[in-house]
Amino acid sequence: MNRSLFALLAHGSLSIAAAQAQEAVPLVLGEKRVLHSRALGEERMLHIRLPMDYSPDSACRYPVIYALDGGLDEDFFHLAGLVDFASMPWINWLPQTIVVGIANTDRKRDFTHPTTIIKDKEQFPTTGGSANFIRFLGDELIPFIDSTYRTSSERTLIGQSLGGLLAAEVLMERPELFTRYMVVSPSLWWDNGSVLAREAAFTKLPDTAPKQVWIAVGKEGKVMVNGARRLARLLQRNPAIQVRMNVMPRHDHGNILHQAVLDAVRWMKEGD
Repeated sequence: MNRSLFALLAHGSLSIAAAQAQEAVPLVLGEKRVLHSRALGEERMLHIRLPMDYSPDSACRYPVIYALDGGLDEDFFHLAGLVDFASMPWINWLPQTIVVGIANTDRKRDFTHPTTIIKDKEQFPTTGGSANFIRFLGDELIPFIDSTYRTSSERTLIGQSLGGLLAAEVLMERPELFTRYMVVSPSLWWDNGSVLAREAAFTKLPDTAPKQVWIAVGKEGKVMVNGARRLARLLQRNPAIQVRMNVMPRHDHGNILHQAVLDAVRWMKEGD
Protein backbone atom coordinates (compact mmCIF):
# COMPACT_ATOMS: atom_id res chain seq x y z
CA MET A 1 0.00 0.00 0.00
CA ASN A 2 1.49 3.36 -0.98
CA ARG A 3 1.99 6.03 1.64
CA SER A 4 -0.62 8.48 0.34
CA LEU A 5 -3.38 5.84 0.33
CA PHE A 6 -2.39 4.70 3.84
CA ALA A 7 -2.47 8.30 5.11
CA LEU A 8 -5.90 8.85 3.55
CA LEU A 9 -7.33 5.71 5.15
CA ALA A 10 -5.79 6.57 8.51
CA HIS A 11 -7.26 10.08 8.38
CA GLY A 12 -10.68 8.65 7.51
CA SER A 13 -10.52 6.20 10.41
CA LEU A 14 -9.63 8.97 12.84
CA SER A 15 -12.50 11.14 11.52
CA ILE A 16 -15.00 8.30 11.97
CA ALA A 17 -13.71 7.64 15.49
CA ALA A 18 -13.98 11.32 16.35
CA ALA A 19 -17.53 11.48 15.00
CA GLN A 20 -18.52 8.41 16.97
CA ALA A 21 -17.04 9.89 20.13
CA GLN A 22 -19.25 12.99 20.07
CA GLU A 23 -21.94 12.99 22.72
CA ALA A 24 -25.60 13.28 21.79
CA VAL A 25 -27.31 16.57 22.57
CA PRO A 26 -30.97 16.47 23.71
CA LEU A 27 -33.50 17.83 21.26
CA VAL A 28 -35.88 19.80 23.48
CA LEU A 29 -39.40 19.94 22.06
CA GLY A 30 -41.26 21.41 25.01
CA GLU A 31 -41.81 21.61 28.75
CA LYS A 32 -43.45 19.37 31.32
CA ARG A 33 -45.21 20.88 34.30
CA VAL A 34 -47.22 19.38 37.13
CA LEU A 35 -50.19 21.35 38.42
CA HIS A 36 -52.00 20.39 41.60
CA SER A 37 -55.75 20.60 41.11
CA ARG A 38 -58.04 21.22 44.06
CA ALA A 39 -61.06 20.66 41.85
CA LEU A 40 -59.84 17.18 40.92
CA GLY A 41 -57.91 16.38 44.08
CA GLU A 42 -54.82 15.24 42.19
CA GLU A 43 -51.69 16.26 40.32
CA ARG A 44 -52.10 16.84 36.58
CA MET A 45 -49.32 16.57 34.04
CA LEU A 46 -49.14 19.30 31.41
CA HIS A 47 -47.11 19.27 28.21
CA ILE A 48 -46.25 22.68 26.80
CA ARG A 49 -44.98 23.56 23.34
CA LEU A 50 -43.82 27.17 23.05
CA PRO A 51 -43.37 29.07 19.77
CA MET A 52 -39.87 29.06 18.30
CA ASP A 53 -39.45 32.78 18.93
CA TYR A 54 -40.99 32.74 22.41
CA SER A 55 -39.22 34.84 25.02
CA PRO A 56 -40.50 35.66 28.50
CA ASP A 57 -38.92 39.10 28.10
CA SER A 58 -40.74 39.88 24.86
CA ALA A 59 -43.75 42.18 24.67
CA CYS A 60 -45.41 39.73 22.29
CA ARG A 61 -48.38 37.71 23.53
CA TYR A 62 -49.51 34.40 22.09
CA PRO A 63 -52.82 32.58 21.64
CA VAL A 64 -53.11 29.21 23.36
CA ILE A 65 -54.47 25.89 22.08
CA TYR A 66 -55.59 23.50 24.82
CA ALA A 67 -55.59 19.86 23.74
CA LEU A 68 -57.56 17.26 25.66
CA ASP A 69 -55.95 13.79 25.49
CA GLY A 70 -52.67 15.72 25.52
CA GLY A 71 -50.31 13.08 26.90
CA LEU A 72 -47.02 12.13 25.25
CA ASP A 73 -48.57 8.79 24.30
CA GLU A 74 -51.76 10.48 23.15
CA ASP A 75 -52.17 13.50 20.84
CA PHE A 76 -49.65 16.05 22.08
CA PHE A 77 -46.78 15.46 19.67
CA HIS A 78 -48.72 15.33 16.42
CA LEU A 79 -50.90 18.33 17.35
CA ALA A 80 -47.88 20.38 18.44
CA GLY A 81 -46.19 19.54 15.14
CA LEU A 82 -49.31 20.51 13.23
CA VAL A 83 -49.40 23.88 15.00
CA ASP A 84 -45.70 24.45 14.24
CA PHE A 85 -46.37 23.68 10.57
CA ALA A 86 -49.47 25.87 10.34
CA SER A 87 -47.65 28.83 11.91
CA MET A 88 -44.68 28.78 9.53
CA PRO A 89 -44.46 32.18 7.78
CA TRP A 90 -44.98 30.71 4.31
CA ILE A 91 -48.07 28.79 5.51
CA ASN A 92 -49.54 31.40 7.89
CA TRP A 93 -52.72 29.56 8.85
CA LEU A 94 -51.97 30.25 12.50
CA PRO A 95 -50.03 32.91 14.39
CA GLN A 96 -47.23 31.68 16.62
CA THR A 97 -49.15 29.72 19.24
CA ILE A 98 -48.63 28.03 22.61
CA VAL A 99 -49.89 24.43 22.80
CA VAL A 100 -50.97 22.98 26.16
CA GLY A 101 -51.53 19.24 26.23
CA ILE A 102 -53.49 17.94 29.23
CA ALA A 103 -52.43 14.37 29.97
CA ASN A 104 -55.15 12.03 31.17
CA THR A 105 -55.51 10.25 34.47
CA ASP A 106 -59.09 9.01 33.99
CA ARG A 107 -60.66 10.40 30.82
CA LYS A 108 -63.96 8.56 31.30
CA ARG A 109 -64.33 10.31 34.65
CA ASP A 110 -63.22 13.74 33.47
CA PHE A 111 -64.99 13.96 30.11
CA THR A 112 -68.45 12.61 31.03
CA HIS A 113 -71.37 14.04 32.94
CA PRO A 114 -73.44 11.68 35.14
CA THR A 115 -75.46 9.11 33.20
CA THR A 116 -78.80 7.49 33.91
CA ILE A 117 -77.85 4.40 31.88
CA ILE A 118 -77.32 1.53 34.34
CA LYS A 119 -75.14 -0.49 31.97
CA ASP A 120 -72.73 2.41 31.50
CA LYS A 121 -72.58 3.04 35.24
CA GLU A 122 -71.66 -0.60 35.82
CA GLN A 123 -69.13 -0.79 32.98
CA PHE A 124 -67.52 2.59 33.72
CA PRO A 125 -68.01 3.19 37.46
CA THR A 126 -65.84 6.33 37.66
CA THR A 127 -67.78 8.33 35.07
CA GLY A 128 -69.64 11.54 35.78
CA GLY A 129 -66.89 13.97 36.82
CA SER A 130 -67.00 16.52 34.01
CA ALA A 131 -68.20 19.35 36.26
CA ASN A 132 -65.01 19.08 38.33
CA PHE A 133 -62.87 18.93 35.20
CA ILE A 134 -64.52 22.04 33.78
CA ARG A 135 -63.78 23.82 37.07
CA PHE A 136 -60.18 22.67 36.72
CA LEU A 137 -60.02 24.14 33.21
CA GLY A 138 -61.60 27.47 34.02
CA ASP A 139 -60.52 28.16 37.58
CA GLU A 140 -57.09 26.52 37.75
CA LEU A 141 -55.47 25.60 34.44
CA ILE A 142 -56.21 28.68 32.35
CA PRO A 143 -55.23 31.11 35.16
CA PHE A 144 -52.02 29.12 35.70
CA ILE A 145 -51.07 29.24 32.02
CA ASP A 146 -51.94 32.94 31.78
CA SER A 147 -49.80 33.77 34.82
CA THR A 148 -46.86 31.63 33.68
CA TYR A 149 -46.60 32.45 29.97
CA ARG A 150 -47.13 35.48 27.76
CA THR A 151 -50.63 34.65 26.57
CA SER A 152 -53.29 36.59 24.72
CA SER A 153 -57.04 36.29 25.31
CA GLU A 154 -57.44 33.98 22.28
CA ARG A 155 -57.94 30.37 23.37
CA THR A 156 -58.89 27.22 21.46
CA LEU A 157 -60.10 23.91 22.88
CA ILE A 158 -59.58 20.65 20.96
CA GLY A 159 -61.57 17.59 22.00
CA GLN A 160 -62.25 14.27 20.27
CA SER A 161 -64.64 11.45 21.15
CA LEU A 162 -65.40 11.79 24.87
CA GLY A 163 -63.22 14.88 24.67
CA GLY A 164 -65.64 16.21 22.06
CA LEU A 165 -68.50 15.51 24.46
CA LEU A 166 -66.64 17.49 27.12
CA ALA A 167 -66.05 20.35 24.66
CA ALA A 168 -69.80 20.49 23.97
CA GLU A 169 -70.48 20.65 27.70
CA VAL A 170 -67.96 23.47 28.13
CA LEU A 171 -69.81 25.30 25.36
CA MET A 172 -72.98 25.04 27.45
CA GLU A 173 -71.60 25.66 30.92
CA ARG A 174 -68.61 27.99 30.44
CA PRO A 175 -68.69 29.25 26.82
CA GLU A 176 -66.51 32.23 27.71
CA LEU A 177 -63.49 30.05 28.48
CA PHE A 178 -62.51 29.63 24.82
CA THR A 179 -62.86 31.77 21.73
CA ARG A 180 -62.69 28.77 19.38
CA TYR A 181 -63.72 25.13 19.69
CA MET A 182 -62.67 22.13 17.59
CA VAL A 183 -65.18 19.38 18.35
CA VAL A 184 -64.17 16.15 16.62
CA SER A 185 -66.20 12.91 16.60
CA PRO A 186 -68.10 13.96 19.74
CA SER A 187 -69.65 11.14 21.77
CA LEU A 188 -72.97 12.95 22.06
CA TRP A 189 -74.80 9.63 22.43
CA TRP A 190 -73.68 9.56 26.08
CA ASP A 191 -76.61 9.35 28.50
CA ASN A 192 -79.06 9.01 25.60
CA GLY A 193 -77.96 12.33 24.14
CA SER A 194 -78.92 14.38 27.18
CA VAL A 195 -76.48 17.17 26.27
CA LEU A 196 -78.29 17.80 22.99
CA ALA A 197 -81.63 17.83 24.79
CA ARG A 198 -80.60 21.07 26.50
CA GLU A 199 -81.26 23.10 23.37
CA ALA A 200 -81.59 26.48 25.07
CA ALA A 201 -78.06 26.19 26.46
CA PHE A 202 -76.70 26.21 22.89
CA THR A 203 -79.14 28.56 21.19
CA LYS A 204 -79.09 31.32 23.82
CA LEU A 205 -75.40 31.64 24.56
CA PRO A 206 -74.40 34.96 26.17
CA ASP A 207 -72.45 37.79 24.60
CA THR A 208 -69.28 35.99 25.67
CA ALA A 209 -70.06 33.19 23.20
CA PRO A 210 -67.12 31.81 21.20
CA LYS A 211 -66.32 33.21 17.77
CA GLN A 212 -65.97 29.93 15.87
CA VAL A 213 -66.94 26.29 16.37
CA TRP A 214 -65.67 23.55 14.05
CA ILE A 215 -67.44 20.19 14.24
CA ALA A 216 -66.16 17.16 12.35
CA VAL A 217 -67.16 13.51 12.19
CA GLY A 218 -65.96 10.62 10.06
CA LYS A 219 -67.42 7.37 8.81
CA GLU A 220 -68.60 6.44 12.31
CA GLY A 221 -72.24 5.40 11.98
CA LYS A 222 -75.55 7.24 11.99
CA VAL A 223 -75.64 7.92 15.73
CA MET A 224 -72.32 9.77 15.69
CA VAL A 225 -73.02 11.65 12.46
CA ASN A 226 -76.55 12.65 13.43
CA GLY A 227 -75.40 13.83 16.86
CA ALA A 228 -72.69 16.03 15.36
CA ARG A 229 -75.11 17.49 12.81
CA ARG A 230 -77.68 18.24 15.49
CA LEU A 231 -75.07 20.06 17.58
CA ALA A 232 -74.13 22.14 14.53
CA ARG A 233 -77.76 23.03 13.83
CA LEU A 234 -78.31 24.14 17.42
CA LEU A 235 -75.25 26.37 17.39
CA GLN A 236 -76.11 27.82 13.98
CA ARG A 237 -79.22 29.39 15.52
CA ASN A 238 -76.88 31.84 17.23
CA PRO A 239 -75.84 34.44 14.63
CA ALA A 240 -72.85 35.53 16.72
CA ILE A 241 -71.09 32.19 16.23
CA GLN A 242 -69.48 31.04 13.00
CA VAL A 243 -70.16 27.29 12.81
CA ARG A 244 -68.84 24.71 10.35
CA MET A 245 -70.00 21.10 10.18
CA ASN A 246 -67.76 18.75 8.23
CA VAL A 247 -68.42 15.07 7.47
CA MET A 248 -65.17 13.32 6.52
CA PRO A 249 -66.13 9.92 5.01
CA ARG A 250 -62.53 8.92 4.28
CA HIS A 251 -61.70 8.97 7.99
CA ASP A 252 -62.83 6.87 10.92
CA HIS A 253 -62.90 7.41 14.67
CA GLY A 254 -59.27 6.38 15.02
CA ASN A 255 -57.62 8.50 12.33
CA ILE A 256 -59.80 11.58 11.93
CA LEU A 257 -58.26 13.94 14.49
CA HIS A 258 -55.12 15.17 12.73
CA GLN A 259 -56.78 15.98 9.41
CA ALA A 260 -59.83 17.45 11.15
CA VAL A 261 -57.69 19.84 13.17
CA LEU A 262 -55.66 20.84 10.11
CA ASP A 263 -58.89 21.55 8.19
CA ALA A 264 -60.24 23.48 11.19
CA VAL A 265 -57.13 25.64 11.37
CA ARG A 266 -57.47 26.55 7.68
CA TRP A 267 -61.19 27.28 8.01
CA MET A 268 -60.74 29.42 11.11
CA LYS A 269 -58.13 31.44 9.23
CA GLU A 270 -59.99 31.77 5.93
CA GLY A 271 -63.67 31.45 6.95
CA ASP A 272 -66.36 29.98 4.71
